[in-house]
Formats: sequence, C-alpha cells, structure tokens
Amino acid sequence: MNDQVFSISAQTQVFAVLGHPIGHSLSPAMHNPTLQAMGLNAVYLAFDTPPEQLMDTLRIFGKRGFCGTNLTIPLKEVAFQNMDRLAESAELSGSVNTVVFHEDGSLEGHSTDGYGLSQALKEAFAKGFEGEDVMVLGCGGAGRAAALQAAADGAASITLANRTGSRAEVLSEELHKRFPDLQLKCCPSWPPSVDETQSCSILLQSTSQGMKDGDETLLQKEHFKSGQCLLDMTYVKKVTPIMKVADEAGAEAVNGLGMLLHQGVRSLEIWTGRSVPVEVMRAALRTHVYGEAN
Repeated sequence: MNDQVFSISAQTQVFAVLGHPIGHSLSPAMHNPTLQAMGLNAVYLAFDTPPEQLMDTLRIFGKRGFCGTNLTIPLKEVAFQNMDRLAESAELSGSVNTVVFHEDGSLEGHSTDGYGLSQALKEAFAKGFEGEDVMVLGCGGAGRAAALQAAADGAASITLANRTGSRAEVLSEELHKRFPDLQLKCCPSWPPSVDETQSCSILLQSTSQGMKDGDETLLQKEHFKSGQCLLDMTYVKKVTPIMKVADEAGAEAVNGLGMLLHQGVRSLEIWTGRSVPVEVMRAALRTHVYGEAN
C-alpha cells in the first residue's frame, strides 16, 4: 500500500465510500490492496457524508472525475430515491450501495449486497437458495435484503422470524406481492421453535445478537440438525455463539465476512469491467478484522 500512496499523481483514479459515520468502514482496507494488485493507478478513500449532503457530494464527485463510489448506512435508501437510473439489483433491494458516474453526468445506482450474500452462500456450502427452505432470523434492513435475494434466487419457501412479529408480517406482505408463488411463513414466537428451525435447510442470522462479548446465543444446539447451513451475517468474530452451537449439532456454519468480500468484489467489477483478485481482497479483510498475517 505504501508504494501506491507515494505514486499518487494527477492521473490517479479515485474511488470512495460515503457514510455517516464512516470511521468503522472496512472498504479502504479491502479495496486499496486489491486495486494495487490489479495494477491500477488508483486510490480508495472514505468520506463522512450526512444524508442531506449526499446528492450534492455525488454530483461534485462526478464532475471531479471520481471513478466509483460505495455507500453505507444511512445513505443507501437516500441514493435509491435520487439516482438518475437504477440497475435491476437496486430495484430488487430498494437501496443503492454502488454508484457509477457516467460521462453525461448521470448517476446509476447498483446494489451488490444481494450478490455478496448469494456468492458467500455458494462459496461456503456449494449451493445457492434455489429450491431451499430458508429461515431469516431478524427482519430489519439486512434481513429484508436477505429475504428478497433468497426469493429472487428461487427459494422454495421462506420463514421469517423477528422479535417484533409485526415487522415479520410487513416483510411477508412485501414478499408476497413481489413473489406471489413463494411459500411464506411468519414464526409466532421469538426465538423460533425447534420444529420451525429444523424444518429449514438454510438459516440466515441477521440480528446483532452475538456481536458483543458475553452475548448469549440466539438459538440452542437443539434448534439445529446435521446437514443444515447457517450463515451469520456478523463478521467481527471468526466464530460467533450461534455458529458454535450449530457446529456442535452437525450443521455447517460461517460468518458474514464472505458477504462483505463478495459485495466489494462485485463493486470493483462494475466500476472497472475487469476480473478482481478475490484472494487478495480476502487476505486484506482477514488481516484487518482478525489480525491474520498475509
């Protein structure tokens, strides 16, 4: 990375991530080594940007020759409402995390979050959502996006579980309107029962449970069975509490680092039109998050 910094010139391509706050973002740590490995004279920066300043900032970036911008909380929905055009991925998710600047000054919004989830699932378990019975634990923003992607990818059924049942019902209604043939169910209790969890082949954990030291696991060993797959969307720990109990029951379990990895890979592919060295980005992420040596 040091060689890249010292080589910055008037010809350096600039990419960025915007959010508010932005100090937590892993995007510069994962993208800069990857851009360097791709042989590009490019740098990836982070800017704290309040929602009310987003569109003015993006227009300025476009005029100044920025090559692409990622967006994180709380800017994804603001961008969705204000893009000049939207890719199919953004239409599906109702949010934008990747902005393309066109020569005519227009802004095109994409979402790579769903792609990241699908690719992480295939990489970890050698299968996608098609034909699977999926349970989504937590129906907030991440859970909603996951459920929509699972439905779009052809899941046989989706079971929604949320601490506040009304939120699951709202999401179920949205899914039914978009995918009328999809089999849907809302769990009446929180956490869901053993019978409900064991009836699903893929479980997606989207709550914040387990991120903090001392957090108890959302589900217990008896909620899982051999052959099931669990993806816990959190990634701050290599093994989260729910991953541990799933593994003890004979299920396969991974955390959410693969999701972050593959959404980042897809953003670079969209911006550059080039193949991206996935393992370089993976190593950069694991070094930054877990302190692993390359």
